[in-house]
Amino acid sequence: MKKIKVLLDFIKLSIAEKIAFYRNIIAKLTDNPTYPTPEVPLTEAKAAVDALEAAFVASRDGSHSAISAMHDNEVVANAVFYKLAAYVEKVAEGDETKILSSGFHESRQPISRQKPQLSAADGANTGSIKLIAKAVDRAGAYIWQSAKESLPVEDSEWVLVATGTRSYHEITGLTVGGKYYFRVAAVTPDGTADFSAPVLKVVV
Repeated sequence: MKKIKVLLDFIKLSIAEKIAFYRNIIAKLTDNPTYPTPEVPLTEAKAAVDALEAAFVASRDGSHSAISAMHDNEVVANAVFYKLAAYVEKVAEGDETKILSSGFHESRQPISRQKPQLSAADGANTGSIKLIAKAVDRAGAYIWQSAKESLPVEDSEWVLVATGTRSYHEITGLTVGGKYYFRVAAVTPDGTADFSAPVLKVVV
């Protein structure tokens, strides 16, 4: 049995490709009657892409600070379009035509997919947590999410922490003594796998 979902393949694109892809999403969602109230205003999405493009151009001088700023802006833009993808998926309810009208790609996925196993350990410094997932075959990227204090009931309550190509990630700047839940999903050529079972960790 298959279900149609929004494909999060844009996470694996180069920054130049993301800029073009994100601008197309904004164009397709603008005045689209299927998606009248995006959870992220399109003006905010455009501002994130503009900032990413400016940082991308500035990074061409090769300076470490400019490259770091570019990646910081990439994280912000990724988070915006991850939220828009979740909104499109919720509104479209598996309708392929509606998904494609948004500019996002669609994926027919098995309802039950391989979930990565996840563990959490103390990080290198105070207020940090190291997350380690079991690598998933053919995974091109991993999506990391967190929630503070209580386990979310709805998917929309999870917060995007980071995306990356490695099956591990260290989160810093967490509240010491705080209780955090974490989960991860792998992005493969077939689509986005189910999120792992959440793991709980108290920050020290």
